[in-house]
Amino acid sequence: MGEKFHFLSFSLYFCAIFLDSKRFFSEILLDFYRNIITYDMKQSIENLYKLDGRVPVGKALPFGLQHVLAMFVSNIAPIMILAGAIGLDSSISAVLIQNCMVIAGIGTLVQLYPVWRIGSRLPIVMGISFTFLSLAISIAAAHGMGTLIGAVIIGGLVEGTLGLFAKYWIKLIPPVVAATVVTAIGFSLLPVGANSFAGGQGAADFGSMNNWIVGSVTLLACLLCQIFAKGFLRSLSVLVGLIVGYILACFMGMIDYSGLTNLSIIALPRILPFTPEFNIGAILSVVAVYLVSATETIGDTSALCNSALKRDPNTKEMGAAVCCDGFVSSVSGLFGCTPITSFSQNVGLAAMSGVVNRFTIAMGAIIMIIGGVFPAIGYVLTTIPQAVLGGCTIMMFGSILFAGFGMMARTGFSQRNMVIVSLSLSVGLGFTQATGMFNIFPEIVRTVFADNCVAVVFLLAVILNLVLPKNLEK
Repeated sequence: MGEKFHFLSFSLYFCAIFLDSKRFFSEILLDFYRNIITYDMKQSIENLYKLDGRVPVGKALPFGLQHVLAMFVSNIAPIMILAGAIGLDSSISAVLIQNCMVIAGIGTLVQLYPVWRIGSRLPIVMGISFTFLSLAISIAAAHGMGTLIGAVIIGGLVEGTLGLFAKYWIKLIPPVVAATVVTAIGFSLLPVGANSFAGGQGAADFGSMNNWIVGSVTLLACLLCQIFAKGFLRSLSVLVGLIVGYILACFMGMIDYSGLTNLSIIALPRILPFTPEFNIGAILSVVAVYLVSATETIGDTSALCNSALKRDPNTKEMGAAVCCDGFVSSVSGLFGCTPITSFSQNVGLAAMSGVVNRFTIAMGAIIMIIGGVFPAIGYVLTTIPQAVLGGCTIMMFGSILFAGFGMMARTGFSQRNMVIVSLSLSVGLGFTQATGMFNIFPEIVRTVFADNCVAVVFLLAVILNLVLPKNLEK
């Protein structure tokens, strides 16, 4: 009787998701229909800065493309590094790169247009996470890609389930903890932008004069557009800077199109390129890192709402964002990819441009999916030099820091808050700069904390918030 009950419960659960998925597709199609027939230009420009509202495709497309360009290389880089580290065949690597673009698009659409309780209805852009990279390489090298994919699938289900019950644990993350985590995310991204500006970590021409010139011109173009442009063009400052930097890089001979000749016109994504295998040790390790990913998603959601929407996120939104992070990561595993997460650089872009319209961001998701189906489009996007991306992202990452400072100001500068923020940031940012400190700990601890300042900051901020007396000032 008990087995029948559980079977019936799971059947009803998946039926509910299936029926809600029909609403997901109908909502997307209806949104596209409404926006395609919009002709009121004044109204459409104003709606760029609102979650919902009609924006014609011609206006939405450049803003969606801007989001894709801000995260494209970061989305495919973890898969490329993983494939190279464990020696995957080039044909399999190409399939995985194609699949990760499709998955990023699907994950972003689910965040924008939720399926059941999965998705926040917020303009959060999803992509393949760097957080899992070192652990993924370790598991795949020791046990094979099948074991890694099995752990990704199970771990995603665990994180997604955690998001469904967010109301029971979200109280552990009051505004002061969220503000500290957002600030840590901003700090953690600054070296990423600087490395890109110089040509990309490990590049043969890292820090070369060409990279300095291209990065500086790109940054200057972004800044001038942000200061002097009027109306919606100001919100496209990142795209303008990227176009200027790309054209300059073309004239300087920094772009190579030779790979276009060997690409097929169309290639459908391949499901289950690896057969999942389940190893309890690998699963537990991946689940631990999923908790870190959930922390980053909560921080990104808080940063987005505070900086771009000028409000705090509610419990439902944060739980739904974590749900999407987890469940779509399980789908990512079915496509042979590592987990996805919210992309902080796109939070910075939304904060800087103010563009939060869901349909507009959905155009970016559609571009990612098309790029995965038409390899030539994806290849052209990969030709953008790292120096151009670095010039575009430097100010974006700084805007996340600014959002964290604003959240801190709203929580108040009490003695208790000062202790939580200062100690969490000092230990989190400081200790992870001296990673050798973690050598005495087991591998799982090093994997989760040694290179991830956000995880250290989050854990310490939560602990301090729980143990410090509420009346510390007295």
